[in-house]
Amino acid sequence: MSPDRAALERALERGEQEGGSVEFKERLTRELHLADGRLESLAAQLRHRVLSGDGEATYVVGVTDDGGLAGIAHDTFSESMDVLSLLAEEAGAHIEDVQTWGVGENGERGLVGVATIREGAMLDVDDQHIVVGTAGHVDHGKSTLVGSLVTGQPDDGEGGTRGFMDVQPHEVERGLSADLSYGVYGFDGDGPVRTPNPHRKTDRARVVEEADRVVSFVDTVGHEPWLRTTIRGLVGQKLDYGLLVVAADDGPTRTTREHLGILLATELPTIVAITKADVVDPERVAEVEREVERLLRNVGKTPLRVERHGIDAAIEEVSEQVVPVVTTSAVTMRGLEILDELFERLPKTADGAGEFSMYVDRTYSVTGVGAVASGTVRSGEVEAGDELLLGPMADGAFVPVEVRSIEMHYHRVDEAKAGRIVGIALKGVREADIERGMVLLPRDSDPRAVREFEAEVMVLNHPTRIGDGYEPVVHVETVSEAAVFSPEGGQLLPGDTGTACVRFKFRPYLVEEGQRFVFREGQSKGVGTIRRIVEEE
Repeated sequence: MSPDRAALERALERGEQEGGSVEFKERLTRELHLADGRLESLAAQLRHRVLSGDGEATYVVGVTDDGGLAGIAHDTFSESMDVLSLLAEEAGAHIEDVQTWGVGENGERGLVGVATIREGAMLDVDDQHIVVGTAGHVDHGKSTLVGSLVTGQPDDGEGGTRGFMDVQPHEVERGLSADLSYGVYGFDGDGPVRTPNPHRKTDRARVVEEADRVVSFVDTVGHEPWLRTTIRGLVGQKLDYGLLVVAADDGPTRTTREHLGILLATELPTIVAITKADVVDPERVAEVEREVERLLRNVGKTPLRVERHGIDAAIEEVSEQVVPVVTTSAVTMRGLEILDELFERLPKTADGAGEFSMYVDRTYSVTGVGAVASGTVRSGEVEAGDELLLGPMADGAFVPVEVRSIEMHYHRVDEAKAGRIVGIALKGVREADIERGMVLLPRDSDPRAVREFEAEVMVLNHPTRIGDGYEPVVHVETVSEAAVFSPEGGQLLPGDTGTACVRFKFRPYLVEEGQRFVFREGQSKGVGTIRRIVEEE
C-alpha cells in the first residue's frame, strides 16, 4: 500500500471512529449546496464539525455516505472544493490542505480527496507581504543565505541550507541553481515565523497562515549561462526589493556588476549582503566592504553600512539612490538578525493599483485540479470563480478561462492581491496551451496583442554598434522573446541613449507603454522603456 493510499485509509478509519469532526460527501455542487437556506445550514454543520474536532475538521469528497470509494470527475471535484471553500468561509474557517487519490486502475473511476478544514478565517497579509529578488555571482551564497533566513538554521559550511531552495535533484547534486526557486518566511508579534523544512508543503503553508507579515524570496541563478533566467526573475516578478550578494572571499565580479546593473535598470530598491564573512579574516572583510562601496558610488548610488549607521537609518533611507550594506555569514548567523529586522520593517514598495493582471511565469498540471498558471499578481486582485481572459495565443487571440482555485506557497486562499506569488488553477484551457509570457486579465477587458513598439533604450555594453536588424532577446515582465531593433538614426553606440523601433520576431505579446525591459545578445546588454505601441494595420 502506498503512503498516499495509506493516508486515505487512515482518514476513512478516523471518520468511522470519530464521526463528529469528519464528513463524507460524494460531491458538492453550486446549484444544490449553495442554494438559498442550504448554504447557511451546511456552514453551520461545518462549524459544528470544526468545533467537535478542537478547531479542525476533515471532509472526504468522492465517497459514499458510509465511506465507500466512489470517485468523481476532475471538474466535479474542483467544483466541490470551490463550494467547500465558500462554506468554510461562511463558517469562519478555511481549507488548509487538500490531498487527492485516483480510484480504480489508472484512476479511471475518478478522484477521492481529503480536505483539512481549520478554524479561523484566512488571514489577509497582502498589505504586509513583500517580495525580495536575490542576485549575485555563482557560489556567492544566495541560496544558502536565503535558506538560513527562512529556516533559522545555520549552514554547515558546505552549503547545506541551500538545499532548501533548489527544486531539481541535479541542482542539489551539482551545487548550482539552474532555475528560479522560492522561499518564504514571516513575522508575528513574537518575531520570525520560520519554515523548519521548506520541502514540506505544510510547513510553508503554515507560515502564510500564521504570520502577520510574509516575506517571499525569488531566488535567481548566478551562473552566466543562465543569465536569461536571472533576468526573468528580476524583471518578470513584481518585486519590492533586490538583495545582491557578494562573497567576502571573492569580492565583486563582472557578474556582480551585471546583476547590479539589471537591478538599477529596473529602479528596484536594493540591499547588498556581503556573505561568507566566516571564511576570511577581518581585514579581507573590510577590504570587500570598501570594494562594494566603491562599486555603488561608481554607478551613482550611496552605500549605507547598516552596522555603522543603524537599522532605523537603513529603513528610512533605502531607495533607488541609497543602498544599505550588511555583512553576513550563514555559518555563524552574523548579520542575519539585521536582515530579519529589515525584512520585518521595510515598507512595501510595489504599486498594485488597477484591474487584475498577472503575467504567467510557470505552468503545471495538478491531479484533480488541472492546468495551473503560476506568477506574481501584478495589479488588482483575483478570487476563486472569477472569469478571466488568457493570452495572447500565437495568433494574438485571448481565450476565456475561469479561476478554479488559488494557492500561495501551497496554502489555499480564496483571493490574491497584487504582490502575491500564486498558482491559479484554470478551467477552460489545457496546461499545454499556456505559455510563459501570457497574461491573465478580467473577462470584460479589451486587450490587444502587440507585435511592435517604440522605446527609449540605453546601450550598456556592446562590442561595436547596434544597427538596423540587430536581434537581441527582450525581457519584459515574464516575456523573453527575440526581437528586431531599428534604431532612430541607424545606429546606437555603447553608452548611447536613443529611440528604437522594436518588433517581436515570432509572435505578439501584451505589453504597455511605460513598461521597462532588458535586452541581451551575447555580451551585449541594454535597458529600455516602452514609449509608444505601434498599431498593426
